[in-house]
Amino acid sequence: MWETEHSIETTASAENVWALWEDVAGWPAWNADLERAELSGPFAPGSTITMVSPGEDPIELRIAEAVEPERFVDRADLGSIVVRTEHRAERVDAERIRVVYRMEITGPEADTMGPEIGPRISADFPEVLRSLVTLAAS
Repeated sequence: MWETEHSIETTASAENVWALWEDVAGWPAWNADLERAELSGPFAPGSTITMVSPGEDPIELRIAEAVEPERFVDRADLGSIVVRTEHRAERVDAERIRVVYRMEITGPEADTMGPEIGPRISADFPEVLRSLVTLAAS
């Protein structure tokens, strides 16, 4: 298994962060690596998200969990590996939340492919989190 986690604290509400997560078509506004993102179905377990980055093949994610406004989990089944990303909004105190992105790569090839592709996939997490909470706080 390969894993990584990034987080940021903000005064934005969990509800505002959730609203941005739920608006999948709006993800490119705070995720500069995305050309577009599309949701098939409701923002709920079982629905799929297709993400398109410039010059790359589309990536399909399946929503595995969605608990408003606390967290959602998406999974990408890439054959010999599964990439699972948990997105959480945790209460720190009365005025702040911590937004956490935690990625796990599992499967038969996780020990070899995880260290290769995991850092590439998660490299923009700090920037994405900053953009997300800046927009959520505005």
